[in-house]
Amino acid sequence: MAKFELKLPKMGESVAEATITTWLKEVGDTIEMDDAVLEIATDKVDSEVPCEVEGVLVEKLFEVDDVVKVGQTIAIIEIEGEGSADTTPEESKEEIAPATVEVIETEIATVTETVVAKADFSESSKFYSPLVKNIAAAEGISVAELENISGTGKDGRVTKNDILQFVEDRKAGKTATPSSPVLKEQKNTPAAPAKKTDAPKATPVVASGEDEIIEMTRMGKLISHHMVDSVQTSAHVQSFIEADVTNIWNWRKKVKGDFMKREGENLTFTPIFMEAVAKAIRDFPMINISVSGDTIIKKKNINLGMAAALADGNLIVPVIKNADQLNLVGMTKAVNDLANRARNNALKPDDIQGGTYTVTNVGTFGSIMGTPIINQPQVAILALGAIRKVPAVIETPDGDFIGIRYKMFLSHSYDHRVVNGALGGQFVQRVKDYLEAFDVNREF
Repeated sequence: MAKFELKLPKMGESVAEATITTWLKEVGDTIEMDDAVLEIATDKVDSEVPCEVEGVLVEKLFEVDDVVKVGQTIAIIEIEGEGSADTTPEESKEEIAPATVEVIETEIATVTETVVAKADFSESSKFYSPLVKNIAAAEGISVAELENISGTGKDGRVTKNDILQFVEDRKAGKTATPSSPVLKEQKNTPAAPAKKTDAPKATPVVASGEDEIIEMTRMGKLISHHMVDSVQTSAHVQSFIEADVTNIWNWRKKVKGDFMKREGENLTFTPIFMEAVAKAIRDFPMINISVSGDTIIKKKNINLGMAAALADGNLIVPVIKNADQLNLVGMTKAVNDLANRARNNALKPDDIQGGTYTVTNVGTFGSIMGTPIINQPQVAILALGAIRKVPAVIETPDGDFIGIRYKMFLSHSYDHRVVNGALGGQFVQRVKDYLEAFDVNREF
């Protein structure tokens, strides 16, 4: 019998690792070709890893919540035939981390009785996987030490290899980190008195017997940390403007039937709005930037993020790449494709990478306006309010009169560190101008 190494496949541009969320097969299970063996997650996208061969699963090299790099062996499949893989399971484990999987599990399990104080990692605003927290607890690593570890994972996240390397460096005396209260207790050294801080602490929440306690989902936790980080990073400012979209409303109503017949796509308002946003970004390229320390990175491509609601109530932001190069038909196909795959949990990791500006439609839920939080590392986000029929003053050569118009609010949130009020206001004004100047005789 031969052995086949199932490796973590490449999942898209800039995706270097993934977290195992579920094993769909157990040791001893028979696997058909293209059967899904496990589920993985990269940030907010869940994917399945299929098997390229037929055989029997004989060994799993990682557990749930482990972080795996692209190209690493994650399982051994026994297949028909002679010979074996170039690397044995034991060798694969050595490539995974400085210590073997067995050693890691032992370190986590053997927390000695001398450890009388345990770090509360919930005090940290950063996200750490359960495995990283377990290793930190077993090794007596404090919150301060953990936060000082330079992570090599996505968005600087600390991976298993990072914390194991930190442990080795600390044992070798190569690191100078804040003192850990756990280590002080082990050395029978009195801990320094805690310094007073002016930062307010969260008020403890006590649940009564009739309250329901609901554990946050993995995606919910990621979104929570992402939103808090954004508010702490960017100085949020908002500008609001009302746009008359009567021409767009009437034009879409007139052509949507023919559009469906010719293109096989449902024409919604979203691609029309995204087209206007892409044009405005070309006019104001300094809204299409990111901040790195004291420098500004001006993005060459206009990649529009499109916030989409999932069935569980969470949001995900797939990205329309090079949106300014698409005509209305191309934009419609891109919007519908990403929205459908988001609803069916079929997005690929690369589908949510590389966004330079985000648009969110709060009008979908009936809101007339909103104050969206910036999707880091971008510097601005536009919220589209609900389209409403309202009485309005209409200016004509023969004078002003009152009429019924279709209007909506545009809410623009931007990072006041690098986007001043003039740029933020002029940009959303330009989007309004494009919407109101829509050609009712346009051919799609």
